[in-house]
Amino acid sequence: MLNSSKINSHLTETAQRVCFALDVFPCIDSTNSYLMARAQVDAPSGSVCFAEEQTAGKGRRGRQWISPQGQNIYGSFLWRFSSVAGLGGLSLAIGVGVIRVLRKHGIGNVGLKWPNDIYSDGKKLGGILIEVTSHTDGSASAVIGLGLNFNLPPNLDGITQAYTNLCEVAPDVVLERNFVIAQLLNELLPIASTFEAQTLAAYLDEWRDYDCLFGKQVNLFVGSQQISGIVQGIDENGLLKLQRDDGTIQTFASGEVSFSA
Repeated sequence: MLNSSKINSHLTETAQRVCFALDVFPCIDSTNSYLMARAQVDAPSGSVCFAEEQTAGKGRRGRQWISPQGQNIYGSFLWRFSSVAGLGGLSLAIGVGVIRVLRKHGIGNVGLKWPNDIYSDGKKLGGILIEVTSHTDGSASAVIGLGLNFNLPPNLDGITQAYTNLCEVAPDVVLERNFVIAQLLNELLPIASTFEAQTLAAYLDEWRDYDCLFGKQVNLFVGSQQISGIVQGIDENGLLKLQRDDGTIQTFASGEVSFSA
């Protein structure tokens, strides 16, 4: 079971310094929703929460993140930024941090699917959801949520895409959730704390190394529009570059990518 003392015991001095509070819940509606509410009552940067189960977990575009009890990692942390402008590409940097942790602990067959998914062999392993609130003084609060499949059972109702989990991806690697959470915080909290100064530029090359869409034929859904093309990576601002049939390259700031593994 998740245990805040066990998680804290694995945190580096740097992470401990910027982790203001760490809450672990047996069940919650959504870790993102909890910290979004906390942000409205002036909770500081470094407020962190994890849960064994979510009853209303959040995915992208209003989807539900299926969150069975005791199976996976569901967590969020709050960070405050001086302006919304300083947040460009944050989800890409967080994705880099997640891959760093997984590869450091012997899980090499993982990559990033633009804009904010963790993938392995064409199957979804996890996802990042960042929700931002602007304040009257020009500053912004970002709640950074991460869902990572640890030992998710097959054929769960409500999941319509191919998915996998860490136990399947790396059956010979012994991992424990409290330890993995601590390693994620060791990487992700410092990324958030220095992101405005470093910007996305510090993570671009590494993100491109982890890109699992590059060179693939995909369909990009932007609202009701479907656009087909070959992925040519991301530009300096983290926008998706898509080569159309006529050879032209268009960039996109958002959208849902569908592809065949």
